[in-house]
Amino acid sequence: MTPVILTESELRRAVGIDTETVNTIEDVFSRLAEGKVAMPPIMHLEVPEYGGDVDIKSAYVQGLESFAVKIGAGFFNNYRLGLPNSPAMMVVISAKTGMAEAVLLDNAYLTDVRTGAAGAVAARHLAPGNFTTAGQIGAGAQGRYQMSGLKTVRDFNRLLAYDVDRERLQAYVEEMSELLGVEVVACTDVESVIRQSSVVVTSTPAREPYLKADWLHPGLHITCMGADLPEKQELEAEVLARADLLACDRRSQCLKMGELHHATSAGLIDENTDIIELGQITSGQRKGRSSDDQITICDLTGTGAQDTAIAVLSLKKAKKLGLGRAIDMG
Repeated sequence: MTPVILTESELRRAVGIDTETVNTIEDVFSRLAEGKVAMPPIMHLEVPEYGGDVDIKSAYVQGLESFAVKIGAGFFNNYRLGLPNSPAMMVVISAKTGMAEAVLLDNAYLTDVRTGAAGAVAARHLAPGNFTTAGQIGAGAQGRYQMSGLKTVRDFNRLLAYDVDRERLQAYVEEMSELLGVEVVACTDVESVIRQSSVVVTSTPAREPYLKADWLHPGLHITCMGADLPEKQELEAEVLARADLLACDRRSQCLKMGELHHATSAGLIDENTDIIELGQITSGQRKGRSSDDQITICDLTGTGAQDTAIAVLSLKKAKKLGLGRAIDMG
């Protein structure tokens, strides 16, 4: 076995947000709902002396000859050293032998891609079929991947965006206007985005909810993904209570750390609440949006199954392009 090392720049050449990637993530959601995935809980490690934390995710997916172990880190003082804040990597392992096949030094690029693709899968099944205006809260990297993903499954011509950092927001407006070929408008408040948009994605690290239930309107779909730790929250708990359809990537996980966790803690939903896993929809077990007037919400916290799917796809495409450096294990 000769493992391959792939750098972030090589992985960016190999894979991105497109229909193939979205379909790959949709397929793994279906396998998850069909019981064809072995996925352990997330391992979380704090490194308080250096202001860092590490999440380790993995999953074995039946039918794939390899699986991935992702080491996702957040060391937010790294900018002082000229290093990435998220020095993440994935190790691809043979499901047949347990030997390492590749090390993907992606610096969280693959996580960004698979998360953007997951948002696209949610929109494919839960967003209105036709609309003109989308909304994005958070003008960081994920705000870019989410709207790129949305554009692969829905055609819209106007994007409203908000971010607390006005300079970052302006850069987002200029970049996304060119990338998506749509009108992108910088908004001065979150309420304007919610009230005027048919599909909204929230991707901020907020620890105090800012999206209010009073702003909801018939036909609105919200995909939220900022609450990837128990103390993070973007939506008022009442927002989830008012939804006509609640979906998530993994119910057990979201009840511990997602927006669903906060709604449960507030007593607004409980174990008997009908919460549909996205894979149940993609596999045909449950229906997604069924009317134009429904308010739908999808809570995404990220799964190891997605990491395995994007890692295997990336390695396959990189090999076809002749990318990577083989390491002699002898």
